[in-house]
Amino acid sequence: MQKKLRLTNRADFTRVYRHGKSFANHQFVVYWFNKPEIDRFRLGISASKKIGNAVVRNRMRRLIKEIVRKNEARIIDHVDLVFIVRKGAVQMSFQEMEKSILHVLKKASLIKRSR
Repeated sequence: MQKKLRLTNRADFTRVYRHGKSFANHQFVVYWFNKPEIDRFRLGISASKKIGNAVVRNRMRRLIKEIVRKNEARIIDHVDLVFIVRKGAVQMSFQEMEKSILHVLKKASLIKRSR
């Protein structure tokens, strides 16, 4: 995932949490905030210490970034996204995790409509 497509500073995360909308399933919570001035979507990931040690948290971040990178053409533009990892996601395989992330994005209407 390109560096310019990442949310990095605290103010961006806070804006998404306070003014955005959210949707969740058992493994992930996605917050999103429409931001017309950006060209594409930007992604932030939050993995708390509740899900495990640093190795587990970083692995979850890497897997989520890879899933989003593989499916970036399907995600709508002009939006900031923040994924929060829940404890149920730690034991999932890559395919299960991808299915769960796409499910939460689809329920939040963040997937482009296929033509």
